Amino acid sequence: MGNFIMAFKEPMLALSNAPHRGGLTEASGFFFMRVPKNYSGDYKADCLAFERENGLGNFVGFMTAAEVDKVLSIAKSREVMAYVTAGITNPAIAGEVPPPWKPGTINIVLVIEEGLTVGAMVNAVMTATEAKTYTLLKISYNATGTTSDGIGIFAFEGEKEWAGTATEIGLNIGKVVRQALEESLRKWEKTRRVNSFNPY
Repeated sequence: MGNFIMAFKEPMLALSNAPHRGGLTEASGFFFMRVPKNYSGDYKADCLAFERENGLGNFVGFMTAAEVDKVLSIAKSREVMAYVTAGITNPAIAGEVPPPWKPGTINIVLVIEEGLTVGAMVNAVMTATEAKTYTLLKISYNATGTTSDGIGIFAFEGEKEWAGTATEIGLNIGKVVRQALEESLRKWEKTRRVNSFNPY
């Protein structure tokens, strides 16, 4: 089905809304697990089973109905790497009643090779979200995201207190999120065209 697993060389501090080991925790890596488009299973049990089947421990897990192997995009700028999977069948605008739910998620994972405070990690979430929304609007999606977006920040515990748009880390976060998300969306649009093509 196409999944993605990333193991870290050493444990990192994680802050995420991931369905598997979300929140603030220590992580040995993360994964993107693909699920069927009509998925309605027990996500906690399924993520745990995925982790065990692949011999993983203390991983943070994200889920998506997108074809991970076809839409995953990775970008790097100095100390920041972004891993993005995009599907946007359920675009939404913050503050407006969303459309009927369909499976479609933008997952953004940032691996930051710096020592950050938890506050700076929250700041990184803000910067990444701003970059996500800007990218969607720039390429003509009338949306601020989808109704099920996932985000994860992985960094070393340290003293840097800020990761907003005025900082070097924030600048690099914005660059990699914009680059990887736009690339992933283009790939996703291509898979949609291929999957919907029927010559008969």
